[in-house]
Amino acid sequence: MIDEAVAEIEAMQTHSSSAVAVMAAEALRELLGREYATVEEYRRALERNSDALRRANTSHASLFTTQREIVDRVTTDDHDSVAAAKAATADAVDAVVEKVERAKHEAAREAVDLLEDGATVLTHDFSTTVMEAVELAGRAGHHLEVYVTEARPRHIGRKAARTLSAIDRVEPTLITDGAAGHYLDDCDRVVVGMDCIVDDVLYNRVGTFPIAATAAELAVPVSVLGSSAKLIGDGFAFENEFRPASEVMLEPAEGFDVGNPAYDATPTHLVESVVTDDGVHRPT
Repeated sequence: MIDEAVAEIEAMQTHSSSAVAVMAAEALRELLGREYATVEEYRRALERNSDALRRANTSHASLFTTQREIVDRVTTDDHDSVAAAKAATADAVDAVVEKVERAKHEAAREAVDLLEDGATVLTHDFSTTVMEAVELAGRAGHHLEVYVTEARPRHIGRKAARTLSAIDRVEPTLITDGAAGHYLDDCDRVVVGMDCIVDDVLYNRVGTFPIAATAAELAVPVSVLGSSAKLIGDGFAFENEFRPASEVMLEPAEGFDVGNPAYDATPTHLVESVVTDDGVHRPT
């Protein structure tokens, strides 16, 4: 289960960083079924496997924070038996998963008031928190028109468009990334998820920065949605990931290179509001 989770995270088969954090936390339950001679041996195995999960994607702040929390909760207490250490691990995984899921739901609820009835919004990539916020707004009776970028090169935005198409009172339109500037002037707001915010920089799916910069030029407010756990202080250094060239083009690149970064960096001064489970914040 742990090896499979590492492979899935490395391949970015799961798009949402919150979903990745939950999957990685649950994967550690595999250790509960293994035999260990001593508590120390179990702790070493927990730390080693947690490190492997974190290294699978060093850009995911929520993966970093949740794995660190699980390991800290188990290794900072003295356990008199392997069974006790395993029980502490199970409790830590339960707590972390519940916290991540609760934070997502609360951030989505906080964002509903930003999605006013009759508004036209643009979103980029696929954020489970954004999807839930739009669904809650629809349930509240808000009619929304939503432009969804494809989020090239992997076209993750297509999943967002399909998800939105199933929500009552929501009319999604899928557009290419390069067409965002054409449609933004008709939008009331841009709403995106976040991989993380470190200091004064938002890291999110590549393509977020040009959308935010264009929105600023057109005076369209940008709101970022996500768990407060993605607002990172000390101990985390964002590392971008560069994806295979085959995601951009299938034929060999002859005579030129192919660049395929997974994320870009958006200064938070381009963001009007950051919406988390702690409420709505205005970047300074």
